[in-house]
Amino acid sequence: MTQPVSTALRALALALLLSPAAAQAHGIESSLTRLESLTNSLVLESRFSNGEPTSDAVVRLVAPDGESLELGRTNAEGQLSFALPKQANGEWELQVDGGPGHRDYLEMPVKAGQAQLDQISRHHHSNPLPWLSALGATAMLLGLQRMRRFR
Repeated sequence: MTQPVSTALRALALALLLSPAAAQAHGIESSLTRLESLTNSLVLESRFSNGEPTSDAVVRLVAPDGESLELGRTNAEGQLSFALPKQANGEWELQVDGGPGHRDYLEMPVKAGQAQLDQISRHHHSNPLPWLSALGATAMLLGLQRMRRFR
């Protein structure tokens, strides 16, 4: 194998190993429960797929009109307590951001400020970076092969 092609294959392997796809194997699983108290608060609990709490993750609440409200950060146990706006209605989204490749999204139907916990669904936003890095590495490999032919 010639030197440029060997180098290109190493670069491709490195790009695929370092791509965010590897980080997605360590995803986040989140759940919501209602506190049985006078406050009518909800408790979000987020854990990595290996069971560890997702601590210090940024949690956002996105209204049906797209307006985003940062609720705070999860504690050391991966939990955050919060309340919905009193007259909230419609499809809201709860976003848990534990860093690059570590995100969870919950779609939450809300009626009169009450989350419909039995109707919550998980929504996965696709990450284009793994595909872009693989496409770039493939283009580089093809370019090096063309250069080799013209020598």
